[in-house]
Amino acid sequence: MTTIGYIVGSISSTSINRTLAEALAKLAPEGVEFREIAIKDLPFYSPDLDGSFPQVALDFKQAIADVDGVLIVTPEYSRSIPGVLKNALDWSARPYGQASFDGKPVAVIGASGGGIATAAAQQHLRAILGHYNAVTMGQPEGFIQLTPGLIDADGNVTVESTREFLGFYLQSFLTLIARVEAARKHA
Repeated sequence: MTTIGYIVGSISSTSINRTLAEALAKLAPEGVEFREIAIKDLPFYSPDLDGSFPQVALDFKQAIADVDGVLIVTPEYSRSIPGVLKNALDWSARPYGQASFDGKPVAVIGASGGGIATAAAQQHLRAILGHYNAVTMGQPEGFIQLTPGLIDADGNVTVESTREFLGFYLQSFLTLIARVEAARKHA
């Protein structure tokens, strides 16, 4: 069993990125489990809390540790990542020397109503993940223009070419997870 944790970079109750994450979970092959790693309850990060991490932050870090790979599905806010996602990433990197993403396979994808989707946000996110020493999937990139009806009310992708691309994207991430796991076993 391979477990993929997913982080949705929006806490909106109507997030199209949550819709995309749930559609990806439905496309997962047998033997792959998707599990959400929630960020909405994390307080604002402050170094003042490094000595006494709140339980919600400890739970967040443990949720990352408990999965084989992390899929980050994010919108773009003002040509970057949402502040709530950056806050979660800051929690994941603390305390110093205990970074949750160190060596963790990570894939980045995002949905938008616009044509360029989430390209700038994903570029910024990849830079942050590089600093955290995450093993970030480079290709394929996933910039999804979520047009009305692309994902139906049941979470099914209705356009064959998009469904095929998302299946390929997911399989590429599973291949990365397997490569990282094999390298760990041989280290």
